[in-house]
Order: sequence, then C-alpha cells, then structure tokens
Amino acid sequence: QVQLVESGGGLVQAGDSLRLSCAASGRAFGSSFMGWFRQAPGKERAFVAAISSSGRRTDHADSVKGRFTISRDNAKNTVYLQMNSLKPEDTAVYYCAAQSSGSVYLSRDPDKYDFWGQGTQVTASS
Repeated sequence: QVQLVESGGGLVQAGDSLRLSCAASGRAFGSSFMGWFRQAPGKERAFVAAISSSGRRTDHADSVKGRFTISRDNAKNTVYLQMNSLKPEDTAVYYCAAQSSGSVYLSRDPDKYDFWGQGTQVTASS
C-alpha cells in the first residue's frame, strides 16, 4: 500500500517554472514505478511522465519533452516533476500515481497505476 501527497502547484506566468513534489508513505515506494498525469477541465486524464523504481529509466509525453523532467529520491520517498517554460496549455490538475510493487514496465496507461494522490492545481497564465 502506498499513500501519495502532491505539493508545489500554483499560479504562474507563461514561461515560468514550477517543481511538483509527491511524498509517498509505505515501504513499497522504493520498488514502485511512478508516474505523473494531468487533467484539464473537460478533458480526460493524460500521461505526463513516468519513472522506474531505480530512477534509471524515464518516459515523457511528447507535449512536455524538453521542458519537464521527472526524477525521484528514494531516500526521501519522493518523486518530482520539474516543469520549465510553462505554457497556458499546461494548466491542469496534476496527479502523482504509483504502480504496484514489482512492476517492471514504464506505462502511459492510467489503468496500470493502482495508487493516486489527491492532485495539485497548476495554472500558467498568458
């Protein structure tokens, strides 16, 4: 079992940066593949980035590649999403998610994730 709490969202100007954090509780964090998703009003939840349990493998959606970076610190039970050059279209609620311990595949499918945080709002104004 993994409990997830996101933080770091806010209102920024287009072009600014934010770093989201996802603090996890539960001994399974170090063996869990993690992901970030986002959901804009009226749209379905969309994949943003994923990271393997060790942090050596990552995957980013094309829409954020080169601007966003996922990372993790297993000693702190935390996964991060560094977001640079934010655009108005990045405005959404951002969710942290965890696959069950023992997963070996990075996944862009939200149905592959078993645990979710409550979300944090990111708004980039033009």
